Amino acid sequence: MSKTEQAETIRNGQGFIAALDQSGGSTPKALRLYGIEEDAYGSEAEMFDLIHAMRSRIVESPAFTGDRVVGAILFEMTMDRDIGGVPSAQALWNKGVVPFLKIDKGLEAEANGVQLMKDMPGLDDLLSRAAAKGIFGTKERSVINAANPEGIRAIVDQQFAIGAQVAAHGLMPILEPEVTITIADKAEAEAILRDEILRCLDALPEGQQVMLKLSLPTEANFYKPLVDHPKVLKVVALSGGYSRDEANALLSQNTGMIASFSRALTEGLSAQQSDAEFDAKLGDAIQSIYEASIAG
Repeated sequence: MSKTEQAETIRNGQGFIAALDQSGGSTPKALRLYGIEEDAYGSEAEMFDLIHAMRSRIVESPAFTGDRVVGAILFEMTMDRDIGGVPSAQALWNKGVVPFLKIDKGLEAEANGVQLMKDMPGLDDLLSRAAAKGIFGTKERSVINAANPEGIRAIVDQQFAIGAQVAAHGLMPILEPEVTITIADKAEAEAILRDEILRCLDALPEGQQVMLKLSLPTEANFYKPLVDHPKVLKVVALSGGYSRDEANALLSQNTGMIASFSRALTEGLSAQQSDAEFDAKLGDAIQSIYEASIAG
């Protein structure tokens, strides 16, 4: 797997990044939306087998190809498994889809209006393993719940510190300081966030790049200075609780941003659907998110 080729796919590819990285806490909800209730499994191992089957079904679908999906974010357990008898990262790249790995271990309790990432013991070992398995980049999420300058600065500093650790392993970091879409001071939080990110981008060593995963902004093209920054490979948008139609409508107003949707991608998919019904529904979802991603 050529890193140069994969970087080019993300930089110039027409499409979006699929977020297939639900972890322990969010897996039961993802399965419930997929039509599998909690009484269908009796252990965590069975739960993860079921979510892997769902992810495999998505990746193996003829609707899921590099023509419209340029990347996919995996949960660690997915990286360690096979899809169709092939290691997951390789299975994705065989379809022209660049593999990423979610690396955060969840969130700390809120302080100063934000939730920092929990410590990540063993991160260097995980990053080494990911690089060996052909993962191109990583993603880590923290959350902003208020326009608190001190809290947002702490969030951004932590994101860039982890990003530097990721880059040291030859991987591309996706920094995800999510702004909660329902807060009253969302626009103010976005203004502080943009300034803090620009501060850290300008301090990056020459030749180093990051990716950014951000909530869809209140004002269209508010993050254009980040999209255009030479030290940013790509800016991607999370759906953040918006429905697919809402998220697509907002995304299409933001030039240069592409989607990295999770719930909005799998909305309407069901374990009870036939393969034909599933592929058709997934194909419609992929097409709509693809069109919103290239609209700008």
